[in-house]
Amino acid sequence: MSIFHLIIFICFLLSISYLVFLTSASWCPPLTFPQQTTRQFEQRTDRFWEFQEESNSWVEVKLPFDLVSCVNDNCTKVGLIDQTSKTEEEHLANGKDVSNKTKSLKMREGDLIGLEENSYTVLPLRRRMSLTKMSDTSIWVTGESGSIYERFWNGVQWVIAPHDLQISAGRAVSVLIVNQTIFTISEEGNLYQMKLSDWVELKPAFNQSINKEAEQSSVIQMKSGTVSYDGLRVYFCTKTGLLLELSEVEPPRWENHGRPPGADVAAIADMARIRTDVVYTISPTGDLYEYDKSSRPSWKKHLQSEETDKDGSLVPLQGCMIYGLSGDHSVSLFLLSKGGKLVERRLHQRKWKWITHGSPEDHHLTSITPFLEDELKERFFSLFLTTSTGSVFEYQIPKHLGTVQEDQIAEAWQNHMHPPNAKAARGIPGLKFQLGRILFALDDGRLAELHLPGLGGQNSGPTNQFNRKKLSSKYIWSILDAPESEGWNGEYCTEERGPMNCIAGIKDEPNDSGNIRSLTRRRKGTKAQQDYLSLGTSRSRLVKASEEYRFPDNWINTSFRLRLVQAGVSFFIITEAGLIFEYLYTESVWLWLRHDHSTPMRGALGNYNGSVFFVDVYGTLLIRERSNNELAWINCTAMRKGRQVIGGPPWDGMSGKLKVTAEDALFFVSKSGRLLQFSVALRKFKWKDCRSPPETKLACIIDQEVFRENIVFVVGRNGRLYQYNKVTELWHEHHQSQHLVLSRLPGTAMRPSFFSLTGSLFMLSEDGGLVEYHWNAWNGWNWVEHGTPSKDVTLVAPPSPCIKGNQLFLIGSDGNIYLRYMDQLIWRWKNCGFPQNGDGDTRDQTEMGANDRMQEVCMDNDPTANLDINLKNPNDQNRKCDPKVAPTRPIPFSEDSVIFELRDGRLAEIQKVQDSKWVWQRIIGTPTSSCKGSYLTALAS
Repeated sequence: MSIFHLIIFICFLLSISYLVFLTSASWCPPLTFPQQTTRQFEQRTDRFWEFQEESNSWVEVKLPFDLVSCVNDNCTKVGLIDQTSKTEEEHLANGKDVSNKTKSLKMREGDLIGLEENSYTVLPLRRRMSLTKMSDTSIWVTGESGSIYERFWNGVQWVIAPHDLQISAGRAVSVLIVNQTIFTISEEGNLYQMKLSDWVELKPAFNQSINKEAEQSSVIQMKSGTVSYDGLRVYFCTKTGLLLELSEVEPPRWENHGRPPGADVAAIADMARIRTDVVYTISPTGDLYEYDKSSRPSWKKHLQSEETDKDGSLVPLQGCMIYGLSGDHSVSLFLLSKGGKLVERRLHQRKWKWITHGSPEDHHLTSITPFLEDELKERFFSLFLTTSTGSVFEYQIPKHLGTVQEDQIAEAWQNHMHPPNAKAARGIPGLKFQLGRILFALDDGRLAELHLPGLGGQNSGPTNQFNRKKLSSKYIWSILDAPESEGWNGEYCTEERGPMNCIAGIKDEPNDSGNIRSLTRRRKGTKAQQDYLSLGTSRSRLVKASEEYRFPDNWINTSFRLRLVQAGVSFFIITEAGLIFEYLYTESVWLWLRHDHSTPMRGALGNYNGSVFFVDVYGTLLIRERSNNELAWINCTAMRKGRQVIGGPPWDGMSGKLKVTAEDALFFVSKSGRLLQFSVALRKFKWKDCRSPPETKLACIIDQEVFRENIVFVVGRNGRLYQYNKVTELWHEHHQSQHLVLSRLPGTAMRPSFFSLTGSLFMLSEDGGLVEYHWNAWNGWNWVEHGTPSKDVTLVAPPSPCIKGNQLFLIGSDGNIYLRYMDQLIWRWKNCGFPQNGDGDTRDQTEMGANDRMQEVCMDNDPTANLDINLKNPNDQNRKCDPKVAPTRPIPFSEDSVIFELRDGRLAEIQKVQDSKWVWQRIIGTPTSSCKGSYLTALAS
């Protein structure tokens, strides 16, 4: 009965509580809402996210961020999210309250460069970059593109050797070297071993009678790996949170150590040097665990102190272990907290304790460079750490210091900043490969070496002997180029005898064999300086032409009127009225094929795998392709995130370099001046907004991945040259004199050999002269001004395609075409006139002097069977024929011929017969030409 009375009593209490609640609610005064007419939006954070439909996820945006409203593909800027007075670093530190005033960094003596305007921009994570040392002469690198390459000292210079995974294996994320055996982990989590220069997949195999979880070894995916200090074993962390050990390589011997009770292994922090069976791991929740196979239980959890709890849990990243910091038998494990602080787990006199070392003021630490045992300084240990904004700090720790005082910590941080116009990659630890020499991966895909003067740099090999007393304590930066897989200019080594040999370099006298070096007069005042400028730091803001420039009405039509589909077989032409005609060779007959569409066209912007991309008068991007033996139209602008466009790539790839990959894409310029990427591989069409450089609208694309793989060169409407890196998704501005303003016309790339990166970009200047941007391994980038063929002639159309790596055509204001070619390392001009005009004054002007001229003639072909009939009087007014060349961008028709448009609407083909000898081959009548000729037409269906 007691239980029954207890239940009745509880019910009675609940009923009374409910009655009191109702009574209180009935006496609540009515809610009033004061007017908020004077309230203003107050920004309290610098962290905003944008939803990306491609990845179906939220991605943090970089500030300042433009708020854009798009209605019917007409996009306008309606607002701006700018940074508050708080720095990005302060917001990363768990949202701690700080002063609203921006805190300036306290710079110590010896800092390399000053802060830039965008120094507080938090960099994206580069998850595929890694640095691994095999020896003092061999450094293995995985790039952001997923490629693998080796920096090897061949006795003469550092060379780059490629070691990429096969395409089917995917991208690499790290390299491990165990007892001279090389492993790599792919992005999918597969492990590969290098055998006889080939990558062979290695699947873990366990004794299934011992561990039931090992039965699923066939689906085990690796996340990361760490090699033991003796270099004989490697520990792996799997994507499912297991700790695996490869204790022997040949034959492979695997051990599955499982996971901590109630937790997973997210990262391997470090391994003990003395007790080689002890491994320290970090869980996804940021807890530190110790694994010792010789003890029971094997897994132990290190509880955090109240002080470390305030800074947040640990970041699952590689740490650094130092012995003898506070005594001969002490052990210190340095880790990072999620608040960006440096923390230490110290074992001294058989007692563990946590010590917080903090971080530099207003900075958030993201990686620790592993410690090198033999340090230069005798009284200090030095740790090098990277920050989320791309800076590198050195933390000096006094040896045998029992307790680190706060005032000593503040003086212990030394800011080495970052290389000029480049930032250290966020979250990627550096690599100490020699005393006083540390390698860092840069956010833009290159490498940088932080070294003591006289000990390192691009041309400095491994140093074995040096005088410690004469060494300076001030570090300097040297930038090291990366290969083309990352969008840069590092050339791969060769098997040929010479300084670039992959095994043993031999000093050789410089020569120009196979490498064309521009000997043209360079602009006065050019000095050696940084070619790649960080956006927002150049003086290009002084050029206000970006907003003032207006495109001519026929800009698209003259720049993209012609497009080659198949060499020697088919090309397209867009007429002034917007009609589309294809000139096709079929069944031994040339005919014009008309392609109808409901809206008039403006130009042909690209060609991929037989599909041609057109733009209509409204800026709509359309694909014309053959499907099931029928021709069809596809509206790309109507697709998800589609945009209206005004331009595309000038050319469709380099001869001998064309290959179809799963990442193929075409780039276009939008009406609003932004760069757009349109993926076309495997017909998985997808738009991506690559944006544009700050305060700059784009005018046109100079080159897409012909001159450099993964790089798109563009010209802004301010007449400056920029590049976009597909791999890192970064923009760079190239150094350019303020007096050199480029025209807003497409350019052309000249790369004589697919196996060499030496070559040039050719563009026109605003005043109608030819400009070359040349690169070679000796001098890097250099601007070369070729000027005009003569004083009374300017260049009025984009350059023709490159022919044989040393020739290209330009169209003059007088209606003649001019050949720019190299003869015995000297650039020359040749006047090739126009069809049926062999009487002109043709001159060859060399760069040795304006008065040094020679007679050169581009002849008309004698046989006239291919010419239009009755051309004896081409200037007959009744026939309305004008054979002079129109200012329309020419196209290649074969390896040795180029197609031009004439002023009367016809086309003309010029062909190379030998070296720099060219002849006019034929004139092609067109359906809309004012000078009528004979041709066949048909309607495409």
